[in-house]
Amino acid sequence: MVSLHSSPLRGLRRAVAVVALATTLSSCGKPPLTEFTPLQPGVDYANDQIARVPWSIHVVRIDRTRGDLTIHSVHAGGGAVGLATLSEQLHDVDPRLGRAVAGVNGDFYQRERTFAGDPRGLQISEGELLSAPVGGVGFWIDHTNQPHLGPVTMALQVIWPDGSKTPMGLNGERPHDGLELYTPAVGTSTHVSGGREWLLEPPVAVGSPVLAAGVQTTAVVREVRPGGNTPLRPGSLVLSAGPAIVSRLPKAGVGATLQISTVSTPTLEGARTALSGGPMLVHQGRAVKIERPAEDSYEFSSMTQRHPRSAFGWDRDHFYLVEVDGRQPGLSVGMTLNELGQYLERLGCEEAMNLDGGGSATLWCAGKIRNSPCEGHERPIANAVAVLRHNVP
Repeated sequence: MVSLHSSPLRGLRRAVAVVALATTLSSCGKPPLTEFTPLQPGVDYANDQIARVPWSIHVVRIDRTRGDLTIHSVHAGGGAVGLATLSEQLHDVDPRLGRAVAGVNGDFYQRERTFAGDPRGLQISEGELLSAPVGGVGFWIDHTNQPHLGPVTMALQVIWPDGSKTPMGLNGERPHDGLELYTPAVGTSTHVSGGREWLLEPPVAVGSPVLAAGVQTTAVVREVRPGGNTPLRPGSLVLSAGPAIVSRLPKAGVGATLQISTVSTPTLEGARTALSGGPMLVHQGRAVKIERPAEDSYEFSSMTQRHPRSAFGWDRDHFYLVEVDGRQPGLSVGMTLNELGQYLERLGCEEAMNLDGGGSATLWCAGKIRNSPCEGHERPIANAVAVLRHNVP
């Protein structure tokens, strides 16, 4: 028996699939959408249905030139952990920020246990760093309101009074032999047991985030507690050490000064919104081909299978929120990531990123869910990309 992993037949099948997709998309014109319907000023919607596959694709197009529409990342319960549906998250947006007009599900996330809803990667919400990047790609909106997309790394670490440095995590499940930094966004306490914890007081101005990205912040130790589960107060941080690492850490008693580094590459200083996902699907106007790694894994194989998908992208004039229904043979079978990238290129995106898919894939616009979730209902998710309308002075 000839293995398809090494035979010319596999390459032929892949080539046929690529040609078939190109034919399907090109037959629908440029872009492959039937027609956008204006729903609100600056907000257009289209349901592109391609019967021969079949595909049902939902797209919200946002006018970037309007000063009353802005992109935000939101999290369930307004915190850093927890789960809620997309509809619930958009309904719960602080009215001082504006009113939600559209949204799509966000990053991959931890689904179970105490820290269910912990995003897999970066999240910044209203300037507050909720979750740190883990080496993947993300998008962010800088202080001039310009969007960016690319890999993000962060030197998230504590610098002790003796100058030594220890890497740490942020608002997630603390390792037995590691450090985790907790902010009030994680809840009323650290929710961990054992080890040692330092209650820190950073110099936070009224209205400023307790922890911002791209900076190095000074924090004073106000209390040292054994045993964990330290209460979190507004404006405070808690550094939590697992039992296996405590004896290896430098001394830092009450009154000691620590440095908390969130310096990143590229810099995220001043960013008000950011969210991870991945992989990148479109860069500089061209679809990014998903390459096969040396060793297959479920993460890669799922990229090459047709599933429900969500994506976020933009061109010079518009932002795009995109959802592809899937796992519903009579309606829509879903897309591979290469198919989604080609679709987004035809849509006109100059930059675009994949978001969580499967049962999480959900798109909301103008008061209701527009797509057909594959589980028959909205799944509680960690976070989302939200479009808010606010009053312009």
